[in-house]
Amino acid sequence: MLSACLSHPLIDSQRLFSIAVNRIQHLHMLAQRIFSEFESSLQMEEQRQLNKIFLPDFCNSDDIISPIDKHETQRSSVLRLLTVSYRLIECWEFPSQSLPGGSVLRNQISPKLSELKNGIHILIRTSQGAGDALVEADPLSPYGGYYQALGGDGSLRGSYEMLACFKKDMHKVETYLTVAKCRLSPEDNCTL
Repeated sequence: MLSACLSHPLIDSQRLFSIAVNRIQHLHMLAQRIFSEFESSLQMEEQRQLNKIFLPDFCNSDDIISPIDKHETQRSSVLRLLTVSYRLIECWEFPSQSLPGGSVLRNQISPKLSELKNGIHILIRTSQGAGDALVEADPLSPYGGYYQALGGDGSLRGSYEMLACFKKDMHKVETYLTVAKCRLSPEDNCTL
C-alpha cells in the first residue's frame, strides 16, 4: 500500500492522511482510556494530590518545538506539522512499552505508534519531494529513559505523569495531523 501511495501523490497523500488521522484518533482514544482507568483506580485523595502536583506542561516532549496555540497551528506549514507529529510519535515509540495499565492495551499501542511513524515519514517525504533530509537532519534525544524513569518504578506520581504526558502528546499529534490533512482537502472543516 505504501508504494502505491507514492505513485499518485495527491490522491494517495489524502488517503494516507486519512489513515494517519484515523490511527492517531484511535491512539488518542486509547491514551484517554488508559489514563481514565488509572485515575479511577486511585482513591479520591490520591487523585487530588496528583492533580495538584503535576503540571501538564512539564512533559519531556515539551522540548520538541511545536505550535503553542491553535492560531500558530493553523499558520504552520504541512511539513512543520508533520515533522512535529513525527517527533512526538517517535519519542513515545519505546516508552510506550512501559506505560502503566493493562498489557492488552499497552500491546496495542507500540505497534500502532510504529505504523503511524512510518506513515508520517512517507507523508514527510512526499511533502518534501525527495529524501529523508528533514527527519534525519534533527535527530531526537533519547526520551525513553526519562519516561521509563517516570512509570517504571511503579510510583503513583510517575505513572500518572507518564500517562498524562502520553495523552497530551497524542492529542497534539491528532490536532496537527487533522490540520495538515485539512490543507490537502479544502472542503473539509479546518476549524480547531
